[in-house]
Amino acid sequence: MPFTATVLTMFPEAFPGPLGVSLIGTAWRERGLWSLETVDIRAYSEDRRGFLDDTPAGGGPGQVLKADVVARALDSLQGPPRPLLYMSARGRPLTQARVKDWAKADGITVLCGRFEGVDQRVLDARGFEEVSVGDAVLAGGEAAAMVVIEACVRLIPGVLGSGESLSSESFEDGLLEHPQYTRPRTFEGLDIPEILLSGDHRKMALWRQEQREKTTQERRPDLWAAHLENRPAEPSAKSPRRARSEGSSAGPRPAKS
Repeated sequence: MPFTATVLTMFPEAFPGPLGVSLIGTAWRERGLWSLETVDIRAYSEDRRGFLDDTPAGGGPGQVLKADVVARALDSLQGPPRPLLYMSARGRPLTQARVKDWAKADGITVLCGRFEGVDQRVLDARGFEEVSVGDAVLAGGEAAAMVVIEACVRLIPGVLGSGESLSSESFEDGLLEHPQYTRPRTFEGLDIPEILLSGDHRKMALWRQEQREKTTQERRPDLWAAHLENRPAEPSAKSPRRARSEGSSAGPRPAKS
């Protein structure tokens, strides 16, 4: 079975969106390396009008998706257990390390909230993991779900053309990626850095590493601090040899006969 992304949403028509184009879309539609399915939460409302939300307990603005409706939608799924993810601004931040773990599974099930969110009881009862894609609030979880799914799918072997590009990109070793350039050599008076045209691969590698470190320090001091903490300690200088005892020869020892 290919990696399967299942999305529980009030708006299944929002998918596949960007997941259906370029290499990721081809890997799904033509090559069968992964699959996408959507579940319409509205279909599991037992209200004759199709309502699936209600006012917040204790008062407050907006509406909350009902626990029983979400539970019925989730319980309708077949197949092996998969990581259950709920897209939420209060969730733990999305990281490449977490994406790698999810990509190793048979797939993921993603719940997209709306309004003021989802009744906490169904999140606790079913073991959802709350995930945030950034420190901003969206109108719903669909766009965030696409971010998580794309991040996972692109790690599936064969989806992208070059495995080398995966190993050298941002976050793989705790640093951001270096800047990239291509032809033309000059654009609006700005030149490609000469080091990248030198043909000296060692110097180019050093330059790229320096750029990664500089960019990370400037833009993500949190990542830089973690990188310094996790970086292997540089070997200390060798301690000088113990001085020979007084009266011994300072010259080389004679060879044994």
